[in-house]
Amino acid sequence: MKEQIYIANKICEILDELYPRKDGESYKEQITFVPDRPGHDRRYAIDATKIKTELGWKPVESFESGIVKTVKWYLGKYVG
Repeated sequence: MKEQIYIANKICEILDELYPRKDGESYKEQITFVPDRPGHDRRYAIDATKIKTELGWKPVESFESGIVKTVKWYLGKYVG
């Protein structure tokens, strides 16, 4: 769960900066925790080791830069 809450908090921080709530509160105030559903995956991950070592591939974006671009795209598309 550590990874999911990190991502949720990161998105809230970006929204707080780019599209603040009218009441001045952080979007983090809207996060609620619910019990895991049956069959819930505990981890989602991609291991890019093979593509990096065999092909010399490197990602162009870090998570941090990519998530900012993604949130900006959604804001432009749906809030615009």
